[in-house]
Amino acid sequence: MNIAFHYLYRDGANYKNLNTVIFDNPNDITLETLSQLLKDKLISEEYFYANEWKIPDMHFGSWDNEIDHEFHQFETIEYTDEIANSEITLVDFIEIVKNTNWDNH
Repeated sequence: MNIAFHYLYRDGANYKNLNTVIFDNPNDITLETLSQLLKDKLISEEYFYANEWKIPDMHFGSWDNEIDHEFHQFETIEYTDEIANSEITLVDFIEIVKNTNWDNH
């Protein structure tokens, strides 16, 4: 089964832009394995920088310094039979996440 990674960008005015990335999962990586990794790497167990994780940025078209910020919010992961819509596999994504170092933000 492939894995769906659900996330969103929520600006300071609470406007939301949602997205789901479907990763090909040829190695049958479990949700539990991925969930633990995400928990360890997310900022306050829910935030991340989409550009650093190589997934689509969901910011709105124009930037407003009063309400916009850089990070995105993780929602959930789940198994899916939907076709992958990501150019990277789940194994690639896991390696990217493992190498996350938020100390420079």
